[in-house]
Amino acid sequence: MSNRLATATSPYLLQHADNPVDWFPWGDEAFAEARQRDVPVLLSVGYAACHWCHVMAHESFEDPQTAELMNANFVNVKVDREERPDVDAVYLEATQAMTGQAGWPMTAFLTPEGAPFYCGTYFPRDHFHRLLAGVTQAWNNKRDDVLEQGRRIVDALAAPRTPGTGPAPTSEDLDEAVRVLADTYDNVNGGYGTSPKFPPAMVMEFLLRHHARTGGADTDTSALHMATHTAHAMARGGMYDQLGGGFARYSVDAQWIVPHFEKMLYDNALLARAYAHLWRATGDETAKRVAVETCDWMVADLLTPQGGFASALDADSEGEEGRYYVWTPAQLREVLGPDDGAWAAEVFGVTEAGTFERGRSVLRLPEASRPREEPERYARVRAQLLAARATRVAPARDDKVVAAWNGLAIAALAETGALLARPDLVERARATARLLTDLHIRDGRIVRTSRDGVAGDSAGVLEDYADVAEGLLVLHGVTGEPEWVATAGELLDAVLRHFPDGNGGFYDTADDAEALFNRPQDPTDNATPSGAFAAAGALASYAALTGSPRHRDATAAALAPVTTLARKVPRFAGWGMAVAEAFLSGPLEIAVVGSEADPDTDSLHRAALMAVAPGAVVSRGDGHDDKGIGLLRDRPLVAGQPAAYVCTGFTCRAPVTTVAELREEVGAA
Repeated sequence: MSNRLATATSPYLLQHADNPVDWFPWGDEAFAEARQRDVPVLLSVGYAACHWCHVMAHESFEDPQTAELMNANFVNVKVDREERPDVDAVYLEATQAMTGQAGWPMTAFLTPEGAPFYCGTYFPRDHFHRLLAGVTQAWNNKRDDVLEQGRRIVDALAAPRTPGTGPAPTSEDLDEAVRVLADTYDNVNGGYGTSPKFPPAMVMEFLLRHHARTGGADTDTSALHMATHTAHAMARGGMYDQLGGGFARYSVDAQWIVPHFEKMLYDNALLARAYAHLWRATGDETAKRVAVETCDWMVADLLTPQGGFASALDADSEGEEGRYYVWTPAQLREVLGPDDGAWAAEVFGVTEAGTFERGRSVLRLPEASRPREEPERYARVRAQLLAARATRVAPARDDKVVAAWNGLAIAALAETGALLARPDLVERARATARLLTDLHIRDGRIVRTSRDGVAGDSAGVLEDYADVAEGLLVLHGVTGEPEWVATAGELLDAVLRHFPDGNGGFYDTADDAEALFNRPQDPTDNATPSGAFAAAGALASYAALTGSPRHRDATAAALAPVTTLARKVPRFAGWGMAVAEAFLSGPLEIAVVGSEADPDTDSLHRAALMAVAPGAVVSRGDGHDDKGIGLLRDRPLVAGQPAAYVCTGFTCRAPVTTVAELREEVGAA
């Protein structure tokens, strides 16, 4: 049996390289083999940090008896959903349609032509054995029924669908979204829903922008309350790593006590930016602390030697979920001594009964005031516990660099660094941008992943183009460096050329990507902004910086689905609604001109970055060379002094020369 996964760039595939299962990677070879052997394809989709993927792997894929059944009757294909989101999307939709639910690991049985005829998620070993036998029997004895089932599913899912056409959302649509969100808000615990409860980073971004645009309205107070209350609740809970910073994927309960312990780059990038924006809007000290700590965690635990950011940390260590993070009172006393140990147990909510499994507790801050009462003691205890935890076996890291998620990280690091006086974070964002432009981008096209400085084979999808463009445009606003706008423009040109659906929206894959039985298209947000809404946001910012009507028109068309989603399911359109807030506001355009060496230029630039206007764009120049940035064109210094121009649609107010004047113009704190 050849080991076809041994040379994979995906850590998830490499985890399965030594299984007794005869795995194929996704590709023509697997389906040709299935046709030649006249057997179905067994498709298994997961990702490296997935706890239940590990469980099924240990129970079934590492088991020789299970492998024998799989190898004898199927061609087995292993896919990393993070590397091939297009494959994941079409079969996940099939799984949802067949079972009413979906998740990972995803298990799908396909014809040799790729049509799914039976799908599910995690199967315990004994159940999986029965399933393998049943599918084999059906394939051998009821082939016509199986093929017809596959045809029906393909026909149903391949039917043309238009996510939404018509005008962009109005202010009334977004007001209604806030009312719907308020009706479903957990006023006790913060956030939305019961359990599991996910961090609503994109909805928080919308709420902050809505607050900025509609200040004084009835819904405005509700919007700011929901954003702030949720931010504080998550920061106090077990989903936030109280020692090392950074957020776990979600909370298994409604109170944010026990997390699902995997830590993803995309969650932390989105949340760091949301917390930084909350601080900018309110001066909230908790938001400031969490934004910085989350960025520091990304740099400490996810930074790769090449300057990119790894995808995730595993939920498990030593084969056990959460083992790295949980504590007992006895363990606290062992590290800290009896007095500090007892104090830490009270501060972090560690009990003899435990909040997790087998009498262990997840650290949280039930009373946020306690650390502030004894800050020196808290800092000492926290440092000692973090050092002790570092001696444990750490969770594995998926060091695959995903373009889209690194784009989100660039935006978070650049803005947090600029707003909170951390130039090292800005430099980290710049280094990541260089890695993406040097390794992932060729002639305006993106490769989705790399590992150890080697680009993978997977073509970029819409979110890769959009999120990288967004990150580069944010980096330009922070640094004034023009090359980031030029590269973002190339990526957005590729979006407009290769992804349109003909109705103003976008497909998730390019027109020259591998053809699957269905071309993925989903305008709704999931764990990350939808590709379509991310594209709308980058297009809006690019139009505001360059004055391009083509990009602004594309923004309006891409926002059409928000009109319906905002009124019906706003939790799944947070990023689209945030972009719509910017679109309704202009967005505001701020050009800062002055000598690079003049501290007054720096002061005006910082005041511009503090603007809370939704989606405001900032550019910086010397007042002589516009650097190819339309917003800087014909923006001279004023009497030889640095100046700022505040504009909407390139129509500018009179320039201002003091920080106080600029703050008044842009509503900065």
